[in-house]
Amino acid sequence: MSDADATDEHDATDTAEANGITARYEETDAERVLSYDRDGRTAAVAQNVEGYAMLKVRPTADGDELERYYGFDMALDHVAELLGVGVNDLPVPDAAADMGM
Repeated sequence: MSDADATDEHDATDTAEANGITARYEETDAERVLSYDRDGRTAAVAQNVEGYAMLKVRPTADGDELERYYGFDMALDHVAELLGVGVNDLPVPDAAADMGM
């Protein structure tokens, strides 16, 4: 658990960087959001904070939903496509590793 996690569960953040891609995981009162940035191109995966709903892929953390997926791997595949990279190039912060159904 990171320092941010210890203070307030719904203000948790975690980041990871690899291959020129920055991944940022955040929890709000309503959602868990994993957002990506690569050279100005962005994409995000969101799930309700309880963690039981389908994953929503968006162009940005607060953008309109593009598609829904049951599996985290399928959502990451779509994110990789939006960023123009291979799915194996995407970093995943530890706090986001359990997203999906």
